[in-house]
Amino acid sequence: MRAARDTGEAYWTGSLDLGRTTDTAVLQAAQWSWRGVAYPWPDRLKDRTLYRFADDEWRAVSRYAGSLIKLVPTPWGAPTFEIDGIKMLPTARVSPFEDARRKVALVEPRGRHVLDTCGGLGYFAACCLEAGVSRIDSFEKNADVLWLRTLNPWSPDPEATDGRLRLVHADVADAIRTLPDAGFDAVLHDPPRFGIAGELYSQTFYDQLARVIRRGGRLFHYTGAPNRLTSGRDVPNEVARRLAKAGFRTGLALDGVLATRR
Repeated sequence: MRAARDTGEAYWTGSLDLGRTTDTAVLQAAQWSWRGVAYPWPDRLKDRTLYRFADDEWRAVSRYAGSLIKLVPTPWGAPTFEIDGIKMLPTARVSPFEDARRKVALVEPRGRHVLDTCGGLGYFAACCLEAGVSRIDSFEKNADVLWLRTLNPWSPDPEATDGRLRLVHADVADAIRTLPDAGFDAVLHDPPRFGIAGELYSQTFYDQLARVIRRGGRLFHYTGAPNRLTSGRDVPNEVARRLAKAGFRTGLALDGVLATRR
């Protein structure tokens, strides 16, 4: 946009919502206008940082409350997020949204009631809605992640889903005990890495997952592919063994485990 201004252009056409929509800005020396609202030109912008206009200034979409959490752009449009510099979604080879779509397809959500244990930016939920899910109950414990969702144009708005998406601010490790037996047709489990949230990889938690999913229901458990040489562990196969003990048939799929309740 600045390049267009500096070459004397009066207009610039592009996207300011990470590729969701396209429109035209009116360019002037001291300001620019977008959809009838005037904005000042920002000062120097940092790489790998998204910004919002709030309280008459441009602010990075980030927060610090013990940990630094920020929304991070990707080449694919849909952003990822980081906590203390650790990327929470895969982006190297595919859009995090497309990655979510492939994983969601494994549990075949159309017409079903799905449990989304760790909602994050809501990409699993958005892809379930896109695929025709009947209802999805999504849990997210981190208030700052929920704040990022309100600023991310790729995150689904529960208010715009006719009740199909229920977003709950709670730790699913505790909340799962309140969920009904066989209350879900499928489960999507995308926990943080083991070192951060080991309780979400425990036999106790997997037993609860087996309790809340109906017989024949599918579960996809994201594990990633941690380096066995440096970690000394084979996390995907450890997860598969615990899920089998809880009552699932298991197999490795994509970067996780696909399981079916026996």
